[in-house]
Amino acid sequence: MGLRERKKEQTRAALSWAALRLAVERGLAGVTVDEIAAEAGVSPRTFNNYFASKYEAIVWRHLDRFAHVADQLRTRPTTDPLWTALTDAVRAVFGTPDPAAPGPPAEWTSGVRLLLAQLELRGEFVKASATAERELTAAVAERTGTDPDRDMYPRLVAAAAGAAVQVASEQWLRADPPVALASLLDDALRQFAAGLPDPRSV
Repeated sequence: MGLRERKKEQTRAALSWAALRLAVERGLAGVTVDEIAAEAGVSPRTFNNYFASKYEAIVWRHLDRFAHVADQLRTRPTTDPLWTALTDAVRAVFGTPDPAAPGPPAEWTSGVRLLLAQLELRGEFVKASATAERELTAAVAERTGTDPDRDMYPRLVAAAAGAAVQVASEQWLRADPPVALASLLDDALRQFAAGLPDPRSV
C-alpha cells in the first residue's frame, strides 16, 4: 500500500473510531456527522468522501477487521492446517489471548450493547457482515483450492468464523467480570477446529 492509500486508511479508521466513541458516549441519535468529523480532525465534506452515513462509519471497523483477517490468512504457511492458519490470522488482528489481560470498562460495554440494539445500526451490520464473509470466503477458497461460487466449503468456513466472532463478541459484552475479547475468540475458534464436540463428552 502506497503512502497515499495508507493516509486514506488512517483517515477512514479515525472517522470510524470517532463515530463509535461518540455514539457510545452520547447515544446514536445524539451524534452528528459534523461532530464526528470534528472529533477526527477533518471536515464534514471529507467525512462524506469516505462514508455515506454515521451508521456506515461505525460498522466499518467490523468490516475492516475481517478484511485484515482475510489478508492475514493469505500470509500463513500453506503447510499449516486451515483452522490453525485461520486462528493465527484472527490472533494477528484481534490480539493474542491473555487470561490476565483486563477487560473493557463496564461503561464501555454497556454503551456498546445499547448501540448495537439500534435498528438502524443493525441493518448496516448485516450488510457489512455479508461483505466481510465474502472477503473471507475468497481467502479460504484460495487456500483450499475450492471454488467460492460452486463449493460450499469456503463459505461454510467463513460463516463459521463469522459466527465465532459474533458469539465471542456478544459474550464479551455480557461478561462479568470483564474479559479480553481475544481470549473468547480463541476459545470459540478452538471449539470449531475440534468439530464442536458435545461438552458432556469432553
